[in-house]
Amino acid sequence: MIEESIQTLSCDHLTKIYGNSKRKALDSVTFSIPSSGIFVLIGRNGSGKTTLARILAVELEPTSGKATISGIDVVKEPLKLREKIAIVPQEARAVPWMTPMQTISSYLLWRGYGYGEAKRKAYEALERLELGGSANALTRTLSGGNRRKVLVATVLASEAEIIFLDEPTTGLDPISRKEFWDLLKKIARERFTFLTTHYLEEAEALADEIGVLDHGRLVRMGSLDQLRQSVSYNYSMKIPLYPKPPLPKLAKGEIMEGREGYRILTVEDEAFSIARDLSKGGYRFTVNPVSLDDIFFYLVNREGEKTNGNERGARETTTREERE
Repeated sequence: MIEESIQTLSCDHLTKIYGNSKRKALDSVTFSIPSSGIFVLIGRNGSGKTTLARILAVELEPTSGKATISGIDVVKEPLKLREKIAIVPQEARAVPWMTPMQTISSYLLWRGYGYGEAKRKAYEALERLELGGSANALTRTLSGGNRRKVLVATVLASEAEIIFLDEPTTGLDPISRKEFWDLLKKIARERFTFLTTHYLEEAEALADEIGVLDHGRLVRMGSLDQLRQSVSYNYSMKIPLYPKPPLPKLAKGEIMEGREGYRILTVEDEAFSIARDLSKGGYRFTVNPVSLDDIFFYLVNREGEKTNGNERGARETTTREERE
């Protein structure tokens, strides 16, 4: 049993099973983190990221287990918790025939603000996100990045203490995504942000704390430096499957095979020795310091694979919620 703190987000053996499915969308997830800065939950599609975010945001009940935010139980005290949180779901879209001002102020009215205060807070949030000039433009006339900003402005205006963002940058171009990162860093100075993403560079750029979820299980939790320490190697080599290279006998590293080719994690001297041999044979490859992408690949292949074989047979059919 994990200790609860008024300043933490805690999950204790949190489990979710949809309907009659044999597969656990969440499988006994347990962790406790400070409710400050940016927490980023990473994982492949179908790993359970959205399910966990929805349970914590009081949109979905767990099958078993317990979760608390700032000491408030997400199942027993949902109304009390809703006063402190706001969420931008993965599928959220700003209504195209409404203006940003209408979108935000109507949301604030629903949360209990008076009309005048809702209008004022909506405009302040839009100004802060550099959307003041588009406050009364139809949302459908805005760029994709600015439409996403309208959604963030909506939860920002609510003054919620905790913000949940479920894959908020999906579909954005690289420039818009990096602009969005700058915005999130500013927001995180004031309130705790719980972010899910499958963009590993996003987690690397933003996270104070990272959780790695795979097949519903929490594989690893920690800061980026702590996750790096879980991998004993400092260099990564990527080699395409075709033409198939002669795989080296490693003294210090590990070879992993994926759909895109082979990945070798090893130490510097061995990496460059292998690189010389591959160069002589005319094989294509890259050599780089270990990144979060490499760490994630390593963790889900080394530790996540323990559960995959048992669950593969139970995944013949999935509902929309299971896929999330």
